[in-house]
Amino acid sequence: MAELLAAIGRRTLSARGEVAAAMRLVVAAAARFASAPMSAKGFRWPATARQMVRIGVESLPIVFLIAGAVGMIVAIQAAIQLRRVGATIFVADMVGVSLTRELGPLMTAIIIAGRSGSAIAAELGSMKVAEEVDALTAMGLDPVEFLVLPRLLAMGIMLPCLTVLADLVGMLGGLVVAWASLGIPTALYVDQTLRALLLKDVFSGLLKSVVFAGIIAGVGCYQGFRVEGGAEGVGRRTTASVVASIFLIVATDLVFTVIFYVLG
Repeated sequence: MAELLAAIGRRTLSARGEVAAAMRLVVAAAARFASAPMSAKGFRWPATARQMVRIGVESLPIVFLIAGAVGMIVAIQAAIQLRRVGATIFVADMVGVSLTRELGPLMTAIIIAGRSGSAIAAELGSMKVAEEVDALTAMGLDPVEFLVLPRLLAMGIMLPCLTVLADLVGMLGGLVVAWASLGIPTALYVDQTLRALLLKDVFSGLLKSVVFAGIIAGVGCYQGFRVEGGAEGVGRRTTASVVASIFLIVATDLVFTVIFYVLG
């Protein structure tokens, strides 16, 4: 029993230290983000543009592939149930609303967490192991401003854009299923989708994606800066970044869903 309590205590103290370090990084990044527009240097747009290409443009194939497949799956499952009551036209409602409110932001965030969030953690972890982060500090450069802000800004810009594209491709997948298996005309399907979607559906999805972007970039940068022990430490922290990001994304999505449900 004493060993069990000691292990719980050690884990608790370790978790408290991790949370405190993460909060310090969040505060530092927020301070740099707020002061950057008023400083002479501003944001590092060339570095941000490179990160935008890595996070956004290079992720398009996998996002499109999975979004289209998810849209088709939702349409098929909805058609099976709605065909029983002769209401197959409402497949368009099901696909459009579910993608814009929930599946689009959540699915895209999980994909980017696994692809780009892990890459951020591995890249910064390798720099930490090679003492490049210490070299930046010795040169008088702030690692948060130099390394974190471009990745945070790029993620905040590209994830909402990827979410919108994923929504459109998912709806296109639903359209293909509705046209091929249910015989619903394209114009009728599009009109029904536009009738079903509300501005708050799109807004809620975009709001989620912005918050998810902060989670992915923040967790990736934090885990990268905490790497210790060489290549093994890089792998361990990269895995931790993906697991923590996905957990926080799902938990945050649950909180948003409850809030939007209460607000109606």
